[in-house]
Amino acid sequence: MANTARPLAVVTGASSGIGLELARIAVGEGYDLIIAADEPDIERAAEKLRLEGATVDAMTIDLSDFAGVEKFCTFIADKGKPVDILLANAGRGLGKGFLDQDLTEALHVVDTNITGTIALIHKIGNAMRLRGEGRILITGSIAGFIPGTYQAVYNGTKAFLNSFSFALREELEDTGVTVSCPMPGATDTRFFERAHMLDTAIGQSKKDDPADVARAGFDAMMGNEGDVVSGWKNKLQSAIANITPSGMLAGQHAKTAAPGSAKE
Repeated sequence: MANTARPLAVVTGASSGIGLELARIAVGEGYDLIIAADEPDIERAAEKLRLEGATVDAMTIDLSDFAGVEKFCTFIADKGKPVDILLANAGRGLGKGFLDQDLTEALHVVDTNITGTIALIHKIGNAMRLRGEGRILITGSIAGFIPGTYQAVYNGTKAFLNSFSFALREELEDTGVTVSCPMPGATDTRFFERAHMLDTAIGQSKKDDPADVARAGFDAMMGNEGDVVSGWKNKLQSAIANITPSGMLAGQHAKTAAPGSAKE
């Protein structure tokens, strides 16, 4: 039987990386969990998280379309507890030049990162607003500040999420619902493997610890901060991006994300 005294956190993209670390932090902070990912590894993640003392329900579901989001929201509602925090972390990346990408894969990045994310936030956010309380975390990226040559679709989706989070945060001011957007840089997860970017300079570079990234984001959410860029290198990169011409940024990004750039 679930412990109804514990608040509930919903974490998407929680099978590994930043999402799994966010889920671990939530357990440590006294939350029960509902977690989701589009791969069976989510069940193994749930087993590990249960050992840390939480009630954890997991669902393998593709949240890139309305049908998946509706099915997941029904799964959440069936547990009979309100969502106290939503950690909207599900996301995909894709490398190579846009015209060389499979269009179906490219559109799946858009649908996962944007369509599914805002559909889930719309559903859960309305329930939070009705109750007058709740916290939403949307995983953005410093990639959203930079034209992503050889990652054009991915960076574009993160630019959307960065912008969307601040707009939604303003709309929900004084409702009791907060919105925060951590904006990590390159992080040591399976992202670059899944995006077919292991042969790139950025794919081979030293990356941030996902546990540190998750902690910075979670603390920002609990402190009602609008955004957080963790790590001094990422802070410097985002600051420079704000004053550098877009064409120059696109050229710089090409050097790190071009296929085969790790060998140059």
